Amino acid sequence: MGAVVADDGPSGVKAPDGGWGWAVLFGCFIITGFSYAFPKAVSVFFKELIREFGIGYSDTAWISSILLAMLYGTGPLCSVCVNRFGCRPVMLVGGLFASMGMVIASFCTSIVQIYLTAGVITGLGLALNFQPSLIMLNRYFDKRRPLANGLSAAGSPVFLCALSPLGQILQHEYGWRGGFLILGGMLLNCCVCGALMRPLEPPKKAEATKEPAEKKVKKKLLDFSVFKDSGFVIYTLAASIMVLGLFVPPVFVVSYAKDLGYQDTKAAFLLTILGFIDIFARPICGMVAGLKWVRPRCVYLFSFAMIFNGFTDLMGSMSVDYGGLVVFCIFFGISYGMVGALQFEVLMAIVGTQKFSSAIGLVLLAEAVAVLIGPPSAGKKLLDATGRYMFVFIIAGIEVTTSALVLALGNFFCIKKKSEEPHTKEEAAEREELNKSENKTPEDAKVDSIEVEQFLKDEPEKNGEVVTNPETCV
Repeated sequence: MGAVVADDGPSGVKAPDGGWGWAVLFGCFIITGFSYAFPKAVSVFFKELIREFGIGYSDTAWISSILLAMLYGTGPLCSVCVNRFGCRPVMLVGGLFASMGMVIASFCTSIVQIYLTAGVITGLGLALNFQPSLIMLNRYFDKRRPLANGLSAAGSPVFLCALSPLGQILQHEYGWRGGFLILGGMLLNCCVCGALMRPLEPPKKAEATKEPAEKKVKKKLLDFSVFKDSGFVIYTLAASIMVLGLFVPPVFVVSYAKDLGYQDTKAAFLLTILGFIDIFARPICGMVAGLKWVRPRCVYLFSFAMIFNGFTDLMGSMSVDYGGLVVFCIFFGISYGMVGALQFEVLMAIVGTQKFSSAIGLVLLAEAVAVLIGPPSAGKKLLDATGRYMFVFIIAGIEVTTSALVLALGNFFCIKKKSEEPHTKEEAAEREELNKSENKTPEDAKVDSIEVEQFLKDEPEKNGEVVTNPETCV
């Protein structure tokens, strides 16, 4: 499997920042859209399932919960598969799993069978596509990576706006069984996206000289050494606190509007406003994050986005009419889009290309615990106890704001001091290797890929890494 070697992220290959990378970005856009929007779009069929199986709404809601649990909780498993087999094979298998789960679900005769098929199998398939697509995006983009992350993240609101009305049409025309079958066929497009993930090939001469050294080093399927990086630990802690409250307002804003006495259609329109703003906020934030002055301080922009989001929740809790909720959704859409565009960009800047495949799996696992425990317990229990949505929004705002402070203060006080200390022997050795690679002539770095070849003539850099300074260590 030559793709396995390429997935190691060879340092001799510079990220092309274009060329075939745009095809990879397009595939990542579609995968991100399916991964985040599909669990919400499936909720369109819940009424039909309640009528078919004679169950309650809470029973059908488990389908979306299981999908999200598989997407987040299988992070380490996805990391192991990618490090063992490569991104493209894992995505092809994941696409088959995602499609197969929905197709089989269309023939199910009980809600438990749907849990196993549409929930577990489809959720696993989406997870096996989502994580490798981000890894490949990190390898194909360096200087334009913030913009690429913003554009790929825009897939989530775009697909949510498209899949929800599509699901309603399918349910009306073909019923829930026919709708599941058609959606299963659509998920086969994940295999097409997986085929686009062409691995970057290392220089032939460099590959030949490094063969003896590579044989001695055993490849790690899951690299836990990322926990030695204080920047990664701070990011994981902040992200886990953030997701406790980040997803609460979009879930409860419609119910909030209904509680104020507005019609169902008028209340549902709030999510349309939020999604529309989100579509534009993500790529614009990616462009801003890629600016020369902003990118080294991207972690602080991410912290600002979280504070903005938390403050919006706190202000939204004071809304007493429909106009106030509209203003809340506009500002929440902006802040939510900023967080979505920056969360993986900051993680890529922390760990770099080599350890990103392991780091993202471990971060998603930590977030999975918070996603499953946080919103249900804080939301439903608080509503049952008080009967007021105001307190739900206040708790969500406090949680997101706290995560921003953890990230910003942790970066300023811990990481900055660490970066000012003298470099270790390992860092010095890495710099020597980098200097040696810079002395190589372009003729020594020929690569089969035409798109990559022209970039090898520029100054070599580590693929997918930002120059280390006090601000980009986290």
